[in-house]
Amino acid sequence: MPKPKVFVTRRMAQIALDLISKNTEMTVWEDDQPPSYDILREEARKSEGLVTLLEDQINEDLFKDSPNLKVISQMAVGFDNIDIDNATKRGIPVGHTPNVLSKTVADCTFALLLAGARRIVEADRYVRKGEWKSWHPMAFLGKDVFEGTLGLIGLGGVGLEVAKRAKGFDMEVLYYDIYRREDQEKALGIIFNDIPTILKRSDFISLHTPLTPDTYHLISDKQLAMMKPDSILINTSRGSVIDQKALYKALKHKIIGVAALDVTDPEPINEDDPLLDLDNLIILPHIASASVATRTKMALMAAENLLAGLRGDIPPNCVNAKEL
Repeated sequence: MPKPKVFVTRRMAQIALDLISKNTEMTVWEDDQPPSYDILREEARKSEGLVTLLEDQINEDLFKDSPNLKVISQMAVGFDNIDIDNATKRGIPVGHTPNVLSKTVADCTFALLLAGARRIVEADRYVRKGEWKSWHPMAFLGKDVFEGTLGLIGLGGVGLEVAKRAKGFDMEVLYYDIYRREDQEKALGIIFNDIPTILKRSDFISLHTPLTPDTYHLISDKQLAMMKPDSILINTSRGSVIDQKALYKALKHKIIGVAALDVTDPEPINEDDPLLDLDNLIILPHIASASVATRTKMALMAAENLLAGLRGDIPPNCVNAKEL
């Protein structure tokens, strides 16, 4: 009996690829850049399974062209690039990789918070340019993190881990989530508030929401104007949660102090984006989950989700399991 054909849209941990190749006829896209939509569509047409990433657009047209497709396995927590309704109508399970990267992303979130507060990236550039000539009591004055107020917008797995780290810095932690977490309020001493109150009171604001119609441009001109002029905005969720044109104005005109981003809209950010000219911006290439251990776990979860779907089972971590 022939093995099922699968397409993996990027190289990932070898242990996961070995598991997939043992059980399937696997094709891996070897380029560092994602396959074009036309290539993805052509490969999907020949495949029973896909392993995808956030940049891969899985839409209605692709589904229509892929009559043999049995499962999509996304190596990410989010899945806003996939038309879940169309997958469900066709009985196709969509796997993802939740509950494995929260601590790693929280570490990176706090690294961005500290780097923004203490102007680490600016100072590094200053030294590398040969501009460090002497110690000066007024050079690179930053913002203390300890005993500051941290506002979390979203208290899922990552937000909760960031709150735990903040308590080690004796920070006051405010949070908003569509689901109030009174158990965590008692356990961690965190405080529930609405978003405007959080924006006005916080020294640091960290975004941890999924991208939905309600959270698209959740932070725009109005919200940025509510923030303290020396506040620091961190985003490790999705780029489109922030209106980047509004963010540019807020940073350039010192409406807020610093932004530290792991995600942008689009990804990668355009090379001529004016944000890249600002010194009070830190920007990373979407690496918050990029530890060896975590990315390996994500790849293995993606492989296991894929193989379950090919067997006709519901994947262990399935977005649309209840609807199938």
